Amino acid sequence: MQLSELYIGLMSGTSLDGIDAALVNLSDERVELVAFEYLPFSIEIQRELQQLSAPNALITLQDFGEMDTRLGHWFAQVVKNLLKRQNLPESTIKAIGSHGQTVYHSPSALFPFSLQIGDPNCIAQQTGITTVADFRRRDIAAGGQGAPLVPAFHEAVFHCESETRCIVNIGGIANVTVLPADLTKTVLGFDTGMGNVLLNQWIQRHCQDCYDADGAWANTGKIDFELVEILKQEPYFELPPPKSTGVDYFSLSWLEKQCDLRKYKSEDVQASLCYLTAITICEAIKRFAPDVARILVCGGGVHNAYLMKLLTENAPCIVQSTAEFGLHPDHVEAIAFAWLAKQTLNQKTGNLQAVTGAKEAVVLGGIYNGSHTIRTQIDS
Repeated sequence: MQLSELYIGLMSGTSLDGIDAALVNLSDERVELVAFEYLPFSIEIQRELQQLSAPNALITLQDFGEMDTRLGHWFAQVVKNLLKRQNLPESTIKAIGSHGQTVYHSPSALFPFSLQIGDPNCIAQQTGITTVADFRRRDIAAGGQGAPLVPAFHEAVFHCESETRCIVNIGGIANVTVLPADLTKTVLGFDTGMGNVLLNQWIQRHCQDCYDADGAWANTGKIDFELVEILKQEPYFELPPPKSTGVDYFSLSWLEKQCDLRKYKSEDVQASLCYLTAITICEAIKRFAPDVARILVCGGGVHNAYLMKLLTENAPCIVQSTAEFGLHPDHVEAIAFAWLAKQTLNQKTGNLQAVTGAKEAVVLGGIYNGSHTIRTQIDS
């Protein structure tokens, strides 16, 4: 193993459950997971992040600034935990790629933006490791959506010359990457809509649980297809790519605006929301990848047995976990941001124009030098 090619990827997704940290060997064009660490958020942090991400949230700049710094400390801590467990000094890590925590994503605004917090200055200072962060805004500056960014990584690790594949990531928001077998054809990628976000928020409201383990509560309800059809009238579902969205849009506020939910049993709403997630993913795949041969699923949604059952029943082809192709579904996105950090340090582009709609491919993110890098520069 070439230690100089060790990177750490940090991912905190829209499900707001915690931070994933992947230690990855990226030497010789390989993508090899060395170790993985997870740091769950406290209930207090989860609630405050939900408030920050809520539509029309009433927050102060003080609240925002403190949470930015606070999350920077959390990201630094999970890196320290990972290195301690692996008995590795910080000098062995080439760089950290930190996605940050998305609190608002508005690529279609008059002045488009995407906002991730978790101050990379804190990460670089406390770990001593060069940190690459703020990946999305350069793509937006180039006219893109700023999302999704992982399709370039999907292409690097999951492409197959003998079949067209779709990679489905089900986090708070669900997204799809279409990987044509023919390398001359364009890779597509876009957010299909809600993933786990409404499932989590609905069960929190009615059962005070953070998430619906295995979809067990949803499985006690019945799908109300009339309700599903009402929710499917959302214009976003019919938009062509490039497109992206966030939990600031698909939220309980959005859900409550669609119809009077009081006339439905709460468990039936949960079952219907599961079906809505599954069917909007499947319909998007049928529309934009009609020749798909295989669907690989990653993200937290893969652990929802009821959701996976609905996805499998409605998919146009075989559905499998990315684990069967070498990458655990919980690790894919953190590994991807380690890979994107290497792209940035090597001055290589990280976005796909056909995916984000950017006018050009660009090098993503800002680089925050760690103390080890600074000492090396001074010594030289």
